[in-house]
Amino acid sequence: MQIQITDRIKSDEHFVLLLPGTAMLPQSPLTPQEQEYIKEHYVKEKKEYFFFNRLQQMVHVQFCNHEVSPKELERMRKAGDEIANALVKEQKSSLVIMPVQVKKELVLAMAEGMGLGTYQFQKHKNTDSQKKGIERVKIASGVIDKVEAIALQNLMNATFAARDLVNEPGNVMHASAFAAQMEKLALRAGMEVKVYNKKEIEDLKMEALLAVNRGSKGEPTFTRLEWKPLNAQNEKPIILVGKGLVFDTGGINLKPTPGLETMKSDMAGGAAVFGAIYALAMNKIPLHVIALVPATDNRPGEQAMLPGDIIRMKNGKTIEVINTDAEGRLILADALLYAGEADPALVIDVATLTGSAQMAFGKYAMAGMHQDAETAFGKLMQTGFKVYERIAEMPFWEEYGEEMISDIADLRNIGKGKGGGAITAGKFLAHFVSYPWIHLDIAGVAFAESRDSYRGAGATGVGVRLLYEFLREQVS
Repeated sequence: MQIQITDRIKSDEHFVLLLPGTAMLPQSPLTPQEQEYIKEHYVKEKKEYFFFNRLQQMVHVQFCNHEVSPKELERMRKAGDEIANALVKEQKSSLVIMPVQVKKELVLAMAEGMGLGTYQFQKHKNTDSQKKGIERVKIASGVIDKVEAIALQNLMNATFAARDLVNEPGNVMHASAFAAQMEKLALRAGMEVKVYNKKEIEDLKMEALLAVNRGSKGEPTFTRLEWKPLNAQNEKPIILVGKGLVFDTGGINLKPTPGLETMKSDMAGGAAVFGAIYALAMNKIPLHVIALVPATDNRPGEQAMLPGDIIRMKNGKTIEVINTDAEGRLILADALLYAGEADPALVIDVATLTGSAQMAFGKYAMAGMHQDAETAFGKLMQTGFKVYERIAEMPFWEEYGEEMISDIADLRNIGKGKGGGAITAGKFLAHFVSYPWIHLDIAGVAFAESRDSYRGAGATGVGVRLLYEFLREQVS
């Protein structure tokens, strides 16, 4: 979907009128009869949405609040999604947003909801069975300029890219294909890219990534993406780390069949950090940012990692593998050690890491925890409410770390108890961190099995908008 700025509306164009109250109705292109109808029902029924089907024109009227708040921004995104999909059902391909005395943040939120909500993954459908969506949204507004429209377009495209990567099945999106697709888009955006192959990963001593990959016929990859503009405002880089499990069978600890087809989404953290740095580069945000994505699948092959195996990490710590299905934290540990070599100002990792996080918060929040990053974490939580990719902070007490101590190695890869799995996973990762660090577990929010407003069905692309907006706000 393309976003455009226009200074006029044609007589046959479908439009949505966005108003902060009925006082603005006389300034609208509605007929006197339509205005009277709205006034009557707006007061009596407290209705905030109206629809008029003219002969050549579909007219939507949406009321919003004067003030900008996280809840109102989210309401406008959802309203935009509903309006856009109403037009799709009528096989309409474009519409115009006409705001009257409405703050630009609310206008952009509506356009964002329209764009994100009309996303469809139809690559593997025959042409005749593909559904058409909204192709173009125009904004008739003097408060939004072309630069802001382009920035939103780039952010939506980055979210779409992340969704596409996750929605691809495992037989298409293997580790090498994942790395190749990221590299292709990153080079277009002006980033530096290095994709490490298996031999180079061995040279880097990423023993955990190699161990998880042992059951697979496909080789692992480790992708380093760097956006470092000449006008970067930060001296030390900010590093994003994303889990790139392109398909997770559970390995020897094989997962049960129900829902196994959705395990192509175990790479959603990697897709999210790629989407975020891609949006930063496309919008030329003056920050030095690096994204790291270790990638492999997890299969029960002949040489597969076994329960009881010991892995010796580059920092000398040893890990006893208790459950081969707790593989994401293993490959993240290698990437977090690698990140420390760049002396980062802050590292944020994103991963579909635990069923515990999904059970705790469902589809409404991701689990978050941090170490030595209290200020940054607080700002990230605020951004989460702004873009409605919300973070629920978990306790990170030292007692949780005691559950990760092994009898025969330095660490276990899962906790001894049944509770607090999201936290103990974070405590495991903390052993490989020596810098300000934030951990986000997106297991419950990365993939929607049924449609969830503008987040759609399938891959949601969660994390892209959150990280992009958080980092953009770091620019003075």
